[in-house]
Amino acid sequence: MSEFIAGQRWISNTESSLGLGIVVEVANRRVVISYPAVEEERTYATDNAPLSRVIYPVGEKVSSALGMKITIEEAEELDGCMVYHGSDRDGDMFSFEEIDLDSSVHFSKPHDRLFAGQVEKNSRFNLRVQSLKHQFNHFQSESYGLIGGRVQLLPHQLYIAHQVSRRFAPRVLLADEVGLGKTIEAGLILHQQLVSGKANRVLIVVPDSLVHQWLIEMLRRFNLRFSILDELRCQALELSNDGINPFESAQLVLCNLSFLKSSPDRLIQALDAGWDTLVVDEAHHLSWSEEQSSPEYLCIEALAREVKGLLLLTATPEQLGVNSHFARLRLLDPDRYYDLEKFREEETSYQPVSKLVEQLLAEDAKEQLQDAPEVFQQLTTYLGAETVAQLQEELANDTLEHALDDAVNSLLDHHGTGRVLFRNTRDGVAGFPQRILHSYALPEPDLYLESEKDLMAEAELDQLLHPELILADRWLEADPRVEWLVDWLKQNRDQKALVICAYAETAKSLEEHLRLYEGIRSSVFHEGMSLVNRDRAAAYFADEDESAQVLICSEIGSEGRNFQFASNLVLFDLPLNPDLLEQRIGRLDRIGQRNDVQIHVPYYEFGAQALLLDWYHEGLNCFERACPAGQVLFDQFLDRLIPALYSELDEAEQELLISDTRAATDTLLADLQQGRDRLLELNSCNTVKAADIVESVEQTTASNELSRYMERLFDQFGVEQQHHSSNCIILTPGEHMHCESFPGLPEDGVTATYNRNIALSREDMQFLSWEHPIVSGALDMVIDSEFGNTALCSIKLPPLKPGTLLLEAIFTVHCTAPKQMQIQRYLPQTLTRVVVDTNNADLSGILTEKHINNLAERVGKRQAVEIVKHTRAEVTKMVDFAETIADKQAPDIIDAANAKVEELLGAEESRLVALAAVNPNIREDEIAFVSETKAAVLDHLAAAQLKLDAVRVIIAT
Repeated sequence: MSEFIAGQRWISNTESSLGLGIVVEVANRRVVISYPAVEEERTYATDNAPLSRVIYPVGEKVSSALGMKITIEEAEELDGCMVYHGSDRDGDMFSFEEIDLDSSVHFSKPHDRLFAGQVEKNSRFNLRVQSLKHQFNHFQSESYGLIGGRVQLLPHQLYIAHQVSRRFAPRVLLADEVGLGKTIEAGLILHQQLVSGKANRVLIVVPDSLVHQWLIEMLRRFNLRFSILDELRCQALELSNDGINPFESAQLVLCNLSFLKSSPDRLIQALDAGWDTLVVDEAHHLSWSEEQSSPEYLCIEALAREVKGLLLLTATPEQLGVNSHFARLRLLDPDRYYDLEKFREEETSYQPVSKLVEQLLAEDAKEQLQDAPEVFQQLTTYLGAETVAQLQEELANDTLEHALDDAVNSLLDHHGTGRVLFRNTRDGVAGFPQRILHSYALPEPDLYLESEKDLMAEAELDQLLHPELILADRWLEADPRVEWLVDWLKQNRDQKALVICAYAETAKSLEEHLRLYEGIRSSVFHEGMSLVNRDRAAAYFADEDESAQVLICSEIGSEGRNFQFASNLVLFDLPLNPDLLEQRIGRLDRIGQRNDVQIHVPYYEFGAQALLLDWYHEGLNCFERACPAGQVLFDQFLDRLIPALYSELDEAEQELLISDTRAATDTLLADLQQGRDRLLELNSCNTVKAADIVESVEQTTASNELSRYMERLFDQFGVEQQHHSSNCIILTPGEHMHCESFPGLPEDGVTATYNRNIALSREDMQFLSWEHPIVSGALDMVIDSEFGNTALCSIKLPPLKPGTLLLEAIFTVHCTAPKQMQIQRYLPQTLTRVVVDTNNADLSGILTEKHINNLAERVGKRQAVEIVKHTRAEVTKMVDFAETIADKQAPDIIDAANAKVEELLGAEESRLVALAAVNPNIREDEIAFVSETKAAVLDHLAAAQLKLDAVRVIIAT
């Protein structure tokens, strides 16, 4: 490194955005550099400052701070500083010292940085090239946007997300049965839309009780940080930012429906904020009839008119009647669903198509077609003579299978509500465990019967269902449920158990009793804990070694968290709501549960607890199987159930209540089964395509490629990595990090894993994938900066004479276009590599990247700068020749990209136009969007060009 002298110009190797620096002081082995362009100063140690001396060569064009531009004709050194002499564009001669140079100059081109002495390590050059490849491969992946979720790879969920998220402003009803993961499907869709740039602003509207669940689900599973808005938050924002619309304070907003419904002013603000996507959960609670609509329905209807994308979530699409089903569909597309009677007729017309599909899917479809000419007549009506002719030909040639698949897919595409409604059932989705009920009748406590007898008569229903509220301070010693739980846990020490009770105070007291007085390894989880402490509690329960045997949860334990690694569920009390009961059971009864779910219910043998247990079990049968009609039946029998719980009905009346409930349950479930829309179910999950998507995600995330890449990247930027456990690491900012902050990495660090299974059971850990903010942020940080875009190395290769100079140039396709167009999706490649020598020989095919990397040897920084300085003319010539070679390859790359645009967008445009003629669910704006996107992508590709991204000088030794 040269000696520092005041007035010299230097540039930072690590912060090139600071521009040209000026040496202002050198003393005590320290040098102070001023950066006038950003009005900042830096102090460095003179012996290891990350700086490069800037000396412009003859022929270079430079500018002074006053805007004067000259071409250097002579450069002389005077007292350690440079003086440049040159002519302007008019030929007039000027001279100025280097201190007068324009400080805002940046060496953006790789070879400019190289000539300025900013020669980086080979490891950084290789990491840059790897980053470019990884980013391109990710953009090209079939599972792009779907791999980042901390979710099980369930085919039906990934299929729906894949189908919906790739549409323009999707407007769909997600109506899977309870336990199939509608929230996850919505999260996957949102994640893909946000990652791809198709959406930027999202509003989620949910019932009051689900705000916390959605906040946690979006954050923990998809790294989406939503801001909760309520009246207090809005008032605080308006006070701190005069005149601001609170709904414009964040890109991702979550609020409850009652908040919007109760305040017309807030609803107007929400309408004015401009959203790309609206998500509404529990949409079946939105009441509508031709005569009158509920305030909640009108609120969502107003938002649905203004927002392009709309996701409605409900587990009961037809259970509340055709009217209610129609009401939700008209929110999705009021122009399409405007007449209820016409909708009824249309629904009836789908039945023949559904039966036809079942015939084509039958095992004996071939025999049916041979003996049933009327099937061909129907197919001719629905699909046309050409399709039928192909079917008949393949039937004759005994090659029918492929044609049958095409016919079924065409029927699904052309008919029914499949494009706007997705519904999977538990019967149609494999992988659910059995549910087994164990009930334990317990005697009422003495304290309950004696001293509190009068109080019992006056007890509220909540107290009857939760005896600890009556037993008060002595409940732990008096309540037989506590003794039963202690005995069960001690008898089953090798089994984990999730215990759920209604209240946080109950959970805290019970856990403390088990841990301190019974010596049982336990943990507690309730709404009064911070998110960090909840994560720790869940992690302690999930850990395989030295973990808690039991986790005691308040009601919040039935929201948002999954504990399918355990198979024992203890319902310490029963909620007065079948949907809430199903949510509790659903923490263990999920796809991926390897064992039968053992449901344990301790209860008082007489009174409200016993009656509610019998009504749930014998009336609804909702312990041993999911009851999709539970809430409807609860509402239907509520007027009889409440008096029964208060012991106001005699034994015969109680039995009649239960038998009537069972009869109504059987009838409603039979109606639902009979009304199953086979057409809809097939359209909701194409098993073959779903399997391909799952395989794509698995291949992308199961590889060790990401962990190897990130380990190298963390090392380069100074992020400290510590081993935590198998497949898990602890990441913390290092003391000497090469950047002010690392994307997505908090100051106190994170514990992370690359393993999906570990991430599913350890929600306190970050799940690192190619779409995690830490990883995607790091990729952007490397690619969008000058990191590693210059290097110099030496190689020993017998055919090359010592002193031979080579240049390895990396080119990328530069095409400025909006993110949502996903230009990279259409490019056959984005990275072009060229290797040349000083004799204008193209050695790209001979000296491969792997070949050079295996032979490359490090050259010291000072020596590398001297080599570049003395070979500048040769390197400039090689750069020009490499660009000439790259330019010849550009047309083929662009032509291939144009062909892929036609293949993907052109085919989709033609398909939608054809479908629109027979299926009114195809929206005109969707066709227009595909058409406009195709034209815009082709326009942008026409202006694409290869851009030099990185250079590496290679010298033979």
